[in-house]
Amino acid sequence: MTPQSIHPALKPLLALAAGLCLSSAAAAKPLNIVVLYADDWRHDTLGCAGHPVLKTPHLDRLAGEGTRFTRACVTTSICGVSRASLFTGQWMSRHGNPGFKAFKTPWEETYPGLLRANGYHVGHIGKWHNGPFPAKHFDFGRSYSGTHWIKQPDGTQIHVTKKNENDALEFLRTRPEDKPFCLTLAFFATHAEDHNPKQFLPQPESMALYEDVTIPLPKTATEEAFRKLPPFIANEKNEGRNRWHWRFDTPEKYQTMMKNYYRLASEVDATCGRVLAELEKQGLRENTLVIFTSDNGYFHGEHGLADKWYPHEESIRVPLIVRDPRAAGMAGTNDEFALNVDLAPTSLGAAGVAVPARMQGRDLSPLYLAKERPEWRDEFFYEHAIIMNKSFIPASEALVRKDWKFMRWPDFDRDQLFDLKADPFEEKDLVDDPAHKERLAAMRGRFAELKAAAR
Repeated sequence: MTPQSIHPALKPLLALAAGLCLSSAAAAKPLNIVVLYADDWRHDTLGCAGHPVLKTPHLDRLAGEGTRFTRACVTTSICGVSRASLFTGQWMSRHGNPGFKAFKTPWEETYPGLLRANGYHVGHIGKWHNGPFPAKHFDFGRSYSGTHWIKQPDGTQIHVTKKNENDALEFLRTRPEDKPFCLTLAFFATHAEDHNPKQFLPQPESMALYEDVTIPLPKTATEEAFRKLPPFIANEKNEGRNRWHWRFDTPEKYQTMMKNYYRLASEVDATCGRVLAELEKQGLRENTLVIFTSDNGYFHGEHGLADKWYPHEESIRVPLIVRDPRAAGMAGTNDEFALNVDLAPTSLGAAGVAVPARMQGRDLSPLYLAKERPEWRDEFFYEHAIIMNKSFIPASEALVRKDWKFMRWPDFDRDQLFDLKADPFEEKDLVDDPAHKERLAAMRGRFAELKAAAR
């Protein structure tokens, strides 16, 4: 029996049955959970993803032992909102955090809250970015970010990634051994230190990395590509362009900034390696789910922009590696759409904890555990709120498919349509092409349906 031959009315029941089987297996022996959560990494910021310069040997090894999702995306490409979606398994429209405030979803319905209520020792280390840090909700909670160098009580400074590492190892070494645990290790790297002219400040011992390498320029890192953007983006008031000037507006600056960015990435990779080694040392590999991902993608000068926010591929696609001990010997890649909202239900499923009805993501484990690949999404709704004003960062929305993308800029009542198969760099807007009139109408209709469902 193939998924296409199953009567539509039976599909939800079969999916539920498969989920119950997986949940029952997990419940027999709840897995520990470690979420390695990088900042501002896009999908190709990995050696195993074919990056021509960056070296990430520890994450490459993790990918070789697990599943690397090549089409992982975020539903909103900005730090705070994406983190709220990670914790709640919900789109921004539902969890109610359009910026940097606390999300409205009850803590008891987040994956750390649910796991703690079900006997887990729960920790959060590093960046929070959702209002005041709720330390009372964690057994081990240390929140810090914003700078690459942190002043310690004794007056010395420590790099934020090294502090991430020290705190993570302390969590693992001091946890109660009679309880399962969940650790979210939220790195600040590779996020820029926005108010520092150097932007990216790696550790001194990393400066030899990439020293004799020339970082290749992206194909669309040109003035011509910038001018192909809508005029409300392609102007000097837009924050994406403003940050491009901070980092990329001369060849020399581009090389300096990108090398330091990649050095920060390699430092995160090294810390991930030490955390994974500690799991091995403690004999935890066979009962620990490990997830590596990021809160959003990143423009490295593509389209003449820097940072994220917008629905372009560079901005919305992120790395995602899942090493699940239940899938031993089944390593590989998967090209289904995996979203940041899926990670909460995936974590709960590994713990045998029921997923709240208001979570909108799906447990990813059937994609690598089920004998037959389950029915899965082939599209999703993307959203991003306006920040400050429409000249600074305008609101954006999209219907994203693997081969087509419909973009909506509500502040300007402007739509765009891209054929991603023929135009993977999103340079040729087909919204006014009569040949695609029917497709445009259909995608507008489907966009409206998914937008309503997100609420």
